[in-house]
Order: sequence, then C-alpha cells, then structure tokens
Amino acid sequence: MKFGKIIYITVVTLIVATSCTEKVDIQLDESYTRLVVDGSITSDTLAHTIRLTTTTSYYYNQPAPGVSGALVSITDGTTVFPLTETSPGIYQTADTVAGSAGHTYTLNITLKQAIGGNTDYKATSYLNHVSSLDSVALKFQPQWGDKGFYEVKVYVQEPPTVDYYRFMIYKNDGLLTDTITEWFVTDDKFFNGSYTNGAAVGYLNQSNPSEQLDQGDVVTVEVDNIGKDYCNFIWNTQSEIRGANPLFSGPPANVTGNISNGAIGYFAAYSCTRSKRSVR
Repeated sequence: MKFGKIIYITVVTLIVATSCTEKVDIQLDESYTRLVVDGSITSDTLAHTIRLTTTTSYYYNQPAPGVSGALVSITDGTTVFPLTETSPGIYQTADTVAGSAGHTYTLNITLKQAIGGNTDYKATSYLNHVSSLDSVALKFQPQWGDKGFYEVKVYVQEPPTVDYYRFMIYKNDGLLTDTITEWFVTDDKFFNGSYTNGAAVGYLNQSNPSEQLDQGDVVTVEVDNIGKDYCNFIWNTQSEIRGANPLFSGPPANVTGNISNGAIGYFAAYSCTRSKRSVR
C-alpha cells in the first residue's frame, strides 16, 4: 500500500513539474533616448577623455551610437580646458592637462541637437589627494586553485581622512582590470590613518593565461582616490551587472550618476599613484 502511494505521488509530481514549462515572450517597453556620459579628469598629465553616447533598445546588438558635434569643456572655476572630438562621440583635452588635488571640476556639455529634451548638461566632481605608494609586493599562494594565485599587496601610509579607493592592476603595462566588474573599490574603514603594511588589493589566478606571471614580468598597481559618490556609483553599477539575488527580486533601476537633466553616467575627478614590482 505504501509503495502504491509512493508511485502515485511520484507520477503526480512529474505531471505538475512538466506542465509548468511554457514559452513566454516578454514585451519590453522602450523609454525615451537619454544621453550617456563617461569620462574623467585625473592628476595624470595626459589627454583626458569624455565619451558621449545615447541609450539604445535592449535588443540593440551594436555599440551605442556616439554623439557628435557637441561643445565640451572642463573647468576648475579659473581655467577652462576645451575638448576636441577625436572620433565620433569621443572628446579629449590637450595632452598637457592635469588635474590638481583640492579643486572642484565642472564638465559642461552643449549638444548640437537635443537628447531627452535637453541640449545642456553639467556635472561636478571634487579631486581628492592620494598618498603616494611606498611599494608593491607579490605573495604566491600555491594552495589556492589549480596552479595557485599571486596575492598583490600594497604598502602606504593612509591619511586620517575618510577616503575611498579604486585599485587597478597592470601586467607589463597592459591593464588586467579593464572592465568595471573587475575593479576593486573600497573605503578605508579598516586602515584609516594607519600604515597598510601589505594590504591585499588583487589576486592573479595562475590558471588564467592573461594573469599568469613569469620571471621578469612587471606588475603595476594604480591607486585612485575616487571619493564617496563615485565609489557608490561603481558599487551600484557592479551590483546591477551581476544581477539580483534572489532570482525574483524587484526590477533593476538606472544607477544614479552625477550628470544633470536626466542623463546617465558619471564624470569623475581623482588623484592617482602607482608602484611596480618585478617577478623574480
């Protein structure tokens, strides 16, 4: 009798499970087109870049269209740095421009044609000071993973102010952390005002050919003091890209940036410091 009940329950369960599969076509509403801004000014002396594009349909499978013909400039309140369009939607300063810590920078954009009902957009960002790195260390951890990991550590005296950092890692001048999902950003909660004495800021998987290190390779760590608002923007963007957990969480919303008039994106100002370590 018990065996018969088990068979009956199993059959019913299979019928219910298989009957729940159904193809669903989801109709996605399209919002109005918005301007998307991505760019920065840093303490490095170089051609600083601002990229202007537009939002597109979810099903648009090509790079976002660049916005050409705009008037773009960055100012610190005293000096105005005009940007030149070097390719569709890409605007750059002269290669002699460098931002200075303690200044607030304003990005001004005037479009040739209105997007989202506006032609004028603006954003401001404060450029914080960053303490120079003393050194970088590489510690091999052979027990991690199939072929081990290199732990990337930094040594620096961290100031007593509340700061927010982004760590970028290069191998032989090639950027390894080249997408926003790979950026390591953090506050200074655990080492504020102290000497870091080898804080881990990255891990290089020796099973990954692009991260594999050989004798003579050079690893460079770049530390950017990016400020609280830009740090939150990166955290929120990473969370949106990785998706919601649990699966049936609420729908995602646009990440809040600092561009006016409903545009999407962020204009950042930050200081940079770097240090290198060769593999021996």
